[in-house]
Amino acid sequence: QVHLAESGGGSVQAGGSLKLSCAASGYSYVTAYPLFCMAWFRQSPGKEREPVGTIDNDSEETTYTESVKGRFTISHDDAKNTIFLQMNNLKPEDTAMYYCAAGRFDCNGLRRSAAFPSWGQGTQVTVSL
Repeated sequence: QVHLAESGGGSVQAGGSLKLSCAASGYSYVTAYPLFCMAWFRQSPGKEREPVGTIDNDSEETTYTESVKGRFTISHDDAKNTIFLQMNNLKPEDTAMYYCAAGRFDCNGLRRSAAFPSWGQGTQVTVSL
């Protein structure tokens, strides 16, 4: 199994920062760690769930959607059981529920949400003016 749990969401003013965490665990994840692509998605009311970025567990290569480049950074912790989403210079349009996702494949850039079989429950990020 693969279990994902997000944390770190909250409310901030525009220009502020938040750091989200996604704790990954489970037998399937641990035993096949290098094979996984990890991703952050977000969804706001009335919009489709969209990819924020990905990190490949073996290469650690990251990819970001254009709107967050230069502001958001995805990384692993040292133990490689958590991925982070550091969000700087937040904008109101970043307001969304943020989800962590995992799939057993090379990331090769951004992926659609349907590609990922494992998901966390989400953490809310609200950015006010």
